[in-house]
Amino acid sequence: MAEVSTSKLVKKYGSLTVLHGIDLDIGDGEFMVFVGPSGSGKSTLLRCIAGLEPIASGLVRIAGQDVTDVDPADRDLSMVFQNYALFPHMSCRGNLEFPLKSEGIPKLERNLRVEKASGLLHIEELLERRPSELSGGQRQRIAIGRAIVKEPKVFLFDEPLSNLDAELRIKMRVEITKLHRKLRNTIIYVTHDQVEAMTMADRIVVLRDGRIEQIGTPHELYFTPANQFVATFIGAPQMNLVPCQLVANEGHKSTTVQIGKNDTVVLPIGSLGATNVALTLGFRPENVLFDEPEGQAVKLKLEMDVIEHLGAATNIYGQIRLLDGVEADVTVSTQAYAAFQEGKSLDIWVAVENCHLFAIDGTSLHRNIVPQPWN
Repeated sequence: MAEVSTSKLVKKYGSLTVLHGIDLDIGDGEFMVFVGPSGSGKSTLLRCIAGLEPIASGLVRIAGQDVTDVDPADRDLSMVFQNYALFPHMSCRGNLEFPLKSEGIPKLERNLRVEKASGLLHIEELLERRPSELSGGQRQRIAIGRAIVKEPKVFLFDEPLSNLDAELRIKMRVEITKLHRKLRNTIIYVTHDQVEAMTMADRIVVLRDGRIEQIGTPHELYFTPANQFVATFIGAPQMNLVPCQLVANEGHKSTTVQIGKNDTVVLPIGSLGATNVALTLGFRPENVLFDEPEGQAVKLKLEMDVIEHLGAATNIYGQIRLLDGVEADVTVSTQAYAAFQEGKSLDIWVAVENCHLFAIDGTSLHRNIVPQPWN
């Protein structure tokens, strides 16, 4: 096991810079997830750590050692790829043994490592089959087993579940989480799926356009996003954003805002600056209430367009009207059953402690709320 770090890491393709001075510290035994939209640089950063991509400048360290110019084979890493990268002409046992044979590991030791890995992953009955005889989930287990037998300091996963169907993704997500708890190796995991990131990670790195937007625990990213991008990227359905106007502020203590023609409301969010400034109110679909709460709340009128009944939950998509005919799209997610009707209007409330405010540049304003822990 080992710490992994990068310092001012820059990656270029010709004159195009795709990673802009990445500074990152990953703890020993940590499960770190890189997440972001397509083109954010998450897979490129992983490949730079692996040594599969040369960097223009900066440093990569593993277990305190500078490995920036070290060959990938000598970095003591194992990588699991999206497409499994199994040898089709070999049995599964042969695939697991291949990296050990390449390193000159004696047969007895190879057998012991294969038995240990296959036992961890419950793939003993698959060892004599070829990859073509396996399902997608079974192939991914073999690919993970091949990484385990090397007994590396660090595991790298590059979108390993993206080729699997929804049910298998959930099962493999649980399997990888359980595997990390058993092995406690450092894991760096790349995904575009924020559900995978939220459920598996100790910490998450959110990337956009080759820059780190925020690093934090799933809880921190959900409740205290650094900016509007992180707020809308983390959480499903994504956070609602509604334009509002700053009416008054009390420095770091509170901010009074007005949404369209609605009454003003005081939010426990700090804002230093002039009044009559355009801000953006954010609130999550699952925090919307249908009855007025006892405490202070933002009241809005939602015009319902589309209602989705999902069994355990209902999603409502609609608009709220602002000034001068401007509308803002709003999504509501609830587990309560009610006779919602498309085309009708509905009064909704959001408790002030569940509101976020964003400045015109997208930066989050400080919330004077300590969110309850999940555990």
